[in-house]
Amino acid sequence: MLNRRTLLTTAGATVALATPLAGMAQGRKDAIVIGMALEPPGLDPTTGAAAAIAEVVQYNILETLTKINVDGSVTPLLAESWEISPDLKTYTFKLRKGVKFQNGEPFNASTVKFAFDRAGGEKSTNKDKRTFANLATQVVDEHTVVVINKEIDPDLPFVLGQATAAIVEPKSAEGNATKPIGTGPYKLDNWAKGSSITLSKWEGFRAPAVAKINKVTFRFISDTAAQAAAVLSGDVDVFTRIGTRAVPQFRNNPQFQTILAGSRAKTILSINNKKKPLDDVRVRRAILAAIDRKAVIEGAADGLGVPIGSHYVPGAAGYVDTTGINPFDIEKAKKLLAEAGVKTPLELRMTLPPPPYARQGGEVIAAQLAKIGIVVKIQNVEWAQWLSGTYGNKDYDLSIVSHVEPFDLGNYAKPDYYWGYQSKAFDTLFDKIKTTANPAERNKLLGEAQKLLATDAANGFLYQPQFPTVAKKNVKGLWKENPIFVNDLSALSWG
Repeated sequence: MLNRRTLLTTAGATVALATPLAGMAQGRKDAIVIGMALEPPGLDPTTGAAAAIAEVVQYNILETLTKINVDGSVTPLLAESWEISPDLKTYTFKLRKGVKFQNGEPFNASTVKFAFDRAGGEKSTNKDKRTFANLATQVVDEHTVVVINKEIDPDLPFVLGQATAAIVEPKSAEGNATKPIGTGPYKLDNWAKGSSITLSKWEGFRAPAVAKINKVTFRFISDTAAQAAAVLSGDVDVFTRIGTRAVPQFRNNPQFQTILAGSRAKTILSINNKKKPLDDVRVRRAILAAIDRKAVIEGAADGLGVPIGSHYVPGAAGYVDTTGINPFDIEKAKKLLAEAGVKTPLELRMTLPPPPYARQGGEVIAAQLAKIGIVVKIQNVEWAQWLSGTYGNKDYDLSIVSHVEPFDLGNYAKPDYYWGYQSKAFDTLFDKIKTTANPAERNKLLGEAQKLLATDAANGFLYQPQFPTVAKKNVKGLWKENPIFVNDLSALSWG
């Protein structure tokens, strides 16, 4: 779902743990230390919504039928090939033979059926449950599986390469949150909660030569200054999506490489559409009109972002520029509040998760909203609180978060989703999008959907972030783009 994970080490704990890991990283070229801002709450991406889960396990421990590549293309992984029926609803997958799970159980068509039925089942907490509930999976033989979709979805091969579609094994599936068992080239060695996760090369993998790094340690450091210090001191070899304020000190340092990766992420001001007076479209439009997106990008992301006007980003199929629908206009914002009968000062609560883009962006937006008489009370929470309180219990007025999934417009068709947006017009439009195979027609509908969300001011659409990664100069194989958020460990090597 989101670019979210849980609580990280304190700066003191981070420093205390740095020395032995640094020695390992510097003394051996069969090991690597990767820094992440946030720790995953669990390690099963098929039951938890946090994007950090996939950053540790996807393509490393757990695998999918298809693989999404750095350029966004889709190629076979656990499936060797697939065929699509003329009506675009039936997919026949030929599965890779001789594949085993890390507990010795075989991978076959039955495990695919189990995984997909589980993901779409009544008790499923998979964030893509709706997608899997629409799939009927049939076993043809041990290495052939047929997946029938109730709807036409041209993006299904991509969707089946995402972490929510990971193929899990029946006997071990329930324990995957703490001890994931997959078919991938790495296995879990140790999880020191609040500090690090260590993976090691799995010798039973079908192609042992694929993984060139024997041991990978993920370290969790939330503070931007501490992130930079860990890289500069050699404690961390790679820091993915490092705090933007750390970037300038690495850009001209010949010992490091800096990658500014584009993504499909949307950083938004989430608005609780069910809370009064936010249930009035005029109030939501007033909030958007009070926001200077460029100032937010400077304050929240140090300029590393592109303004957006809807829940869609440049580079995605069917993108249209909707930034002109709710432009920055303080006087218009004041008039809209007056039209809605809102007496100022209006007090709203903004719940902010840990990342700097949220905390820094929240300060900027609070100052902007103050100019139209909206007093924002900021509440800083950790990811666990955000996931349970804001996302789960919908206990908030405003929040700031990056939604990182490439194809997540459908969240606006979910009446129980955390921002509470409901629109029959959007639901009808999204149904057409899901069932339209012709790319040109589909792109036109996608444009209409973007305009409708912007017109309804469903959320405060802020910017498409650019995510910086810094690494030692001789680390090879880092992704230059982020169509999805993963750390593809078998691509890494020391140069």
